[in-house]
Amino acid sequence: MEKDYLLGYDIGSSSVKASLVEVASGDCVASAFYPKTEAPIKALRPGWAEQAPEGWWNDLRSATADVLRQAQVNATHIKAIGISYQMHGLVCLDREGKPLRDAIIWCDSRAVPYGQQAFKTLGQEQCLTHLLNSPGNFTASKLAWVRANEPEVFERIDKGMLPGDYIAYRLTGQEATTVSGLSEGMMWDFRENRPAQFLLDYYGIPASMLADLVPTFGPQGVLTTEAAAELGLAPGTPVTYRAGDQPNNALSLNVFEPGEAATTAGTSGVVYGVLGQIAYDTQSRVNTFAHVNHSAGNPRLGVLLCINGTGILNSWMRRHVAPAGSSYAAMNDLAAQAPIGADGLSILPFGNGAERVLCDRETGASIHGINFNRHTHSHLLRAAQEGIVFSFAYGMGIMKEMGMTLTTIRAGHANMFLSPIFRETLASVTGATIELCDTDGSIGAARGAGIGVGIYADHNEAFATLRKLQVIEPDIKNQSAYCEAFERWKGWLGS
Repeated sequence: MEKDYLLGYDIGSSSVKASLVEVASGDCVASAFYPKTEAPIKALRPGWAEQAPEGWWNDLRSATADVLRQAQVNATHIKAIGISYQMHGLVCLDREGKPLRDAIIWCDSRAVPYGQQAFKTLGQEQCLTHLLNSPGNFTASKLAWVRANEPEVFERIDKGMLPGDYIAYRLTGQEATTVSGLSEGMMWDFRENRPAQFLLDYYGIPASMLADLVPTFGPQGVLTTEAAAELGLAPGTPVTYRAGDQPNNALSLNVFEPGEAATTAGTSGVVYGVLGQIAYDTQSRVNTFAHVNHSAGNPRLGVLLCINGTGILNSWMRRHVAPAGSSYAAMNDLAAQAPIGADGLSILPFGNGAERVLCDRETGASIHGINFNRHTHSHLLRAAQEGIVFSFAYGMGIMKEMGMTLTTIRAGHANMFLSPIFRETLASVTGATIELCDTDGSIGAARGAGIGVGIYADHNEAFATLRKLQVIEPDIKNQSAYCEAFERWKGWLGS
């Protein structure tokens, strides 16, 4: 008897990854990503960032072919497809479904003035109570930039779509989006439970440019004959899940309910916590979106904290402070030679641009309390890791002000979470249990598709086989020392 499978795609700005998951065991039987070197990002002007949507499709096609070669499965036994994608981008399609220009992606900052002016004109009360955020540099503001600066393109736009919506369209021929997707683009009105007409009217965006709504989990179209032929898949295979990369990362870690959070700590760091009621930060230091399981009757909001100066600080320490040739593991061993709190040394990690958590201030990184007679590179290495953790904890304090109490933090066993100091400090300062799991975005998208097609009854069944690699509890014995170091760090932040 042949086994059944689920196919997940993760459309990133650096690569497109595909994973094939066996339904019964939950095992990933094959995965691949393209391109093998980082995908190009066009920067026609400072602060701009664009990619060709056709490039995503070509990479998806290559990754699919690689996965099918590895797994040698009958394509008719792939029961559903799920999509994760880079958030906040804009793809402009004409009436024939062709991109009118390159996609303006998440890290493009050209729309910032448009969002700022909208926030000022419409008012904080209107924006925060309806959008839960400032219009900011999100998809709606990017579309407003196109209207103002490329009117000939804007006039030909039939649909303004997110990157994941575009990939779903290429797969199914159906132009559609989700509530979660509209919320990440600042085009969903949480108070009215419908698209944010007031912001569309302000920007001069016709409501007809928004694609039809489909559920995050459920029928979103089926694979066309043309797409199936290109990909080597079976026509009629249903697409049954899509979500932005951060909500999907949370899903991948089985983070669905209030009190749970998903974290990543690569070059930048993210904490994505789930809130059970409609709320917002009055200073927009964190962003709030509809989570994958959100509904008007049962709110589930994803509150996103981003710290730009995360792993990039640790890599800077490796290049400039650690002994030459040190591995990250060796750096962790050196850092462990210093005591909790690094003997009074504090490092603020904000050296990678403006930080939203600091109200978009660009303060730069800084070292405080250094004593030339007792501090060594071990103290600096430990203080760097602690400083990154403390920035997470500071942002999580904002989440707490919004009504969120985080009891469980889940993360992949990668990047900064490979460091015992990092994960033990995070658990002890926040009081949360940390669970390190074996998963990634494309595997999560495949499991999400399983929920959407009805193979799994719910997320608990879908993630019953999620493998926990390690559980870290707060260090109660030394918790006061961690908290004392955090308070000292906050003192330097406010100085």
